[in-house]
Amino acid sequence: MSYVLGVDLGTSAVKVSAIDKTGTIKAQQSYDYPLSQPKPGYSEQNPEDWVMGTTVAIVRLILNDGIAAADIDGISYSGQMHGLVLLDANNQVLRPAILWNDTRTTKQCEEISAKMGDDFIEITKNKSLEGFTLPKLLWVKENEPETFAKAATFLLPKDYVRYRMTGKLGMDYSDASGTVLEDVMNHEWSTRICKMFDIPESICPPLMDSIDYVGNITPNYAEFSGLDTHTKVFAGGADNACGAVGAGILHPNMVLSSIGTSGVVLKYEEDPSIDYKGTLQFENHAIPNAYYSMGVTLAAGYSLNWFKKTFAKDTDFSAFVASANESPVGANGLLFTPYIVGERAPYANADIRGSFVGIDGTQTRSDFVRSVLEGIVFSFRDILDLFEQNGSQFDTVVSIGGGAKSPLWLQIQADIFNVDVVSLINEQGPGLGAAMLAAVGLGWFDTVQDCAAQFVHFGTVYHPIEKNVAKYKELHKIYQTIYPSTKELSSRLLAFRRKN
Repeated sequence: MSYVLGVDLGTSAVKVSAIDKTGTIKAQQSYDYPLSQPKPGYSEQNPEDWVMGTTVAIVRLILNDGIAAADIDGISYSGQMHGLVLLDANNQVLRPAILWNDTRTTKQCEEISAKMGDDFIEITKNKSLEGFTLPKLLWVKENEPETFAKAATFLLPKDYVRYRMTGKLGMDYSDASGTVLEDVMNHEWSTRICKMFDIPESICPPLMDSIDYVGNITPNYAEFSGLDTHTKVFAGGADNACGAVGAGILHPNMVLSSIGTSGVVLKYEEDPSIDYKGTLQFENHAIPNAYYSMGVTLAAGYSLNWFKKTFAKDTDFSAFVASANESPVGANGLLFTPYIVGERAPYANADIRGSFVGIDGTQTRSDFVRSVLEGIVFSFRDILDLFEQNGSQFDTVVSIGGGAKSPLWLQIQADIFNVDVVSLINEQGPGLGAAMLAAVGLGWFDTVQDCAAQFVHFGTVYHPIEKNVAKYKELHKIYQTIYPSTKELSSRLLAFRRKN
């Protein structure tokens, strides 16, 4: 028996999956680790916790689940994006990693925009946001100059774990594009950006494709983990890229709709010349010579969870969502905007707040539930509009996360998107994508697409219902007027709240 391990290195835990050549998951183990928030807006982790957690999960696979080390032929990774790990000349960690959800770098983002403007977007295909890695480098440079002076290399989280397993430094293109320090079109670190912000180019690690072979498990790590030194290690990719691979988003006609706490709409792209002007993120894919674009709704599933916790705390969650069936398309004239923690795309506005519009005395809780479901999907529709306005075409949406667990919500997506929507039978997220990269790297399959045909299984297809599509098109036009109508109002209310 031969296995690949997919290491899914998340923000709160790592999950390691052992998968055979048929794409069957034979065993999984996970391990939690802490998050440190030493000041408001700060979010840090100890990189050693990632190594320890990954190792514990692997040891449990071998000892508890009977996955023989001799049968583990390959390992690859999916990693939380953007987190800054700084190493000294001896490859020792210099400070806690600054994570993707750390927001201390507003000043550095403003500096980047002021110095480079649209040229920055042209090189990186992205605006500089607080979550990205370059602003974190600049923050350390400005606030911890002694630490920055000792930095010999920077890595992202999964790259540090891979280094500890192989002794080899490097970063794949999908994660590199999320640093906003890479020239995305030319697949190289941007000398111009490094010079502009006095970042030594020598601290940028070697670049590689996600399916590239990096090295074997070292004898030291083999003794530590129980793995065998014959096991080959492959570069891996950013979590969004690996999530797209694991969901089969491998062709230009396909879009991913992911409803978790936040929401992600991700599209496979082949043409790097497409220009979203930074409104959407644009990244190198985990598939060689491919790309993906992505928009984020900050409070997708979070909006639904907030509403349930506040107004239906003791109701079963499935029954709570199913109650929306009692309400018609349009929720009896009620619209909801899911801006309850601000918004990312297409409105990069931290101060905007959500709204229920059209409340009257005849509506029931079922109408409110349906309006929340519809409002989240309308926010995704805003992102799909950006794809279409830039000439991108698609005919299939793969739905994962909470939005894929309700037949009603899947149908609402099909009707608002006006394309077929399909869920996954074996939804496993980025960890499956990571395992697929190892499978291709080992030569089990010629391409990631070939691997997906074996590993990814689609479920029921939900087709748009013509009469619902027409109603939702009309409602979406009304929905789109809410943001400009409430932008100033939200700002004034937030200012009042902060003052009082």
